[in-house]
Amino acid sequence: MTTTKKKHGARRGKASSLRNRLRARSDRPRVSVFRSLSNISAQVIDDLKGHTLASASSLEKDLRSLRGMRKTDLAKKVGTLLGERAVKAGIAKVVFDRGAYKYHGRIKALADGAREAGLQF
Repeated sequence: MTTTKKKHGARRGKASSLRNRLRARSDRPRVSVFRSLSNISAQVIDDLKGHTLASASSLEKDLRSLRGMRKTDLAKKVGTLLGERAVKAGIAKVVFDRGAYKYHGRIKALADGAREAGLQF
């Protein structure tokens, strides 16, 4: 097995372990985050129905004009946009699924932006 496969397998294992713990404990919607090297996206998911209730991404037209700003600041804008859309859809309380990412940097900035927009974790 190559090193890359080991890394991806470990990452998937961490993410699924966290996700299973969140699903077992809560009936709230889940905020799932995906982070790539240059972009970040998040969505509010109802696990009981399997539907996405709200989503936001740094690839959206509204946020493309902000491409020159730091990635952490852009992540905060994405979190704020996600929070506004979730509150508009009638969602106030969620659980935060960071996946296998550390709660640091862009992930933390996205969570802070969502909290400022009115979501409660």
